[in-house]
Amino acid sequence: MTDGPSGRATRVVAQGTFDLLHPGHVHYLEAAADAGDELHVIVARAAGVTHKPDPVLPGEQRRDAVAALEAVDHARLGHPEDFSVPIREIDPDVVVLGHDQHHDEDEIAGLLAAWGIDCRVERAGGLEPTGERLHSSSDIVDRVLARRRGERRPSLEAESDD
Repeated sequence: MTDGPSGRATRVVAQGTFDLLHPGHVHYLEAAADAGDELHVIVARAAGVTHKPDPVLPGEQRRDAVAALEAVDHARLGHPEDFSVPIREIDPDVVVLGHDQHHDEDEIAGLLAAWGIDCRVERAGGLEPTGERLHSSSDIVDRVLARRRGERRPSLEAESDD
């Protein structure tokens, strides 16, 4: 791709909490990786997560799980006080938002422009649950809790490709 400034590799930024890493996250990060040459993922610190419950897993563990994915070139924790710091350091060409992230594309584009970052903002498509396959943290947690309460559903093992 290499159409970034001065012929450098096209840098893509994706960000999220990534608590309970699941197939929806993998899909999002693979889509983000397809938008450029280098995928940089910013994993939110717990203090920066204000739109949903605090993450269960520590930030370093969530970062390490994200970094282990083949699509991810670089993973880091967000800045403790200023979420713009890692974005400014990366200087991305593309920011890819998850299909269900609460961020507004135009608002993000405005922030990037105010920071002097010439960058396009895209939104990745999502995966929808099909049959027993789940693609969101809340759906997975709901299934785990239901099973713990004894509300059995058919086993996923019957559908396994392994």
